[in-house]
Amino acid sequence: MNTHISRSIRRFFGKNKELLLYLFFGGLSFLFNLSAFIFFNKLLRTGVLVANILSWFLTVLFVFLTNRKYVFAYNKTLTRSSLWRQALRFYAGRAATLLIEEVLLFVFIIKLGCSSLLVKAITQIVVIILNYIISKIWIFSDNTIKHPFD
Repeated sequence: MNTHISRSIRRFFGKNKELLLYLFFGGLSFLFNLSAFIFFNKLLRTGVLVANILSWFLTVLFVFLTNRKYVFAYNKTLTRSSLWRQALRFYAGRAATLLIEEVLLFVFIIKLGCSSLLVKAITQIVVIILNYIISKIWIFSDNTIKHPFD
């Protein structure tokens, strides 16, 4: 029975490796982002939106490198300019989700007075899902669709 369970677990991880790695590194980035947000907002007393942008900047580089290498296993050798274009697409995708997050934070924290930590945590879940879709389809795919930054 243990062998059957072990095989089932290996099969599950084999089939879902990319998504599980994304969730793992997404979880790490979530914790890092939330910690940076708390640092800037609560300890340094910066405004909610500024704290969010600063925590975003600190998180994006980590996410780009881990997503590229581990999650999407994008091991394709790129020229320096191609790597910069890929990084630019990555940052553009992340900037789009940052804008969505900023709007949600503004509406729910500043306008409606909801708990900043609760809203930040919930918006991070939305952002992680959107970032996965953007990365999978637009940044780390080898499809033949012409990207706007190419």
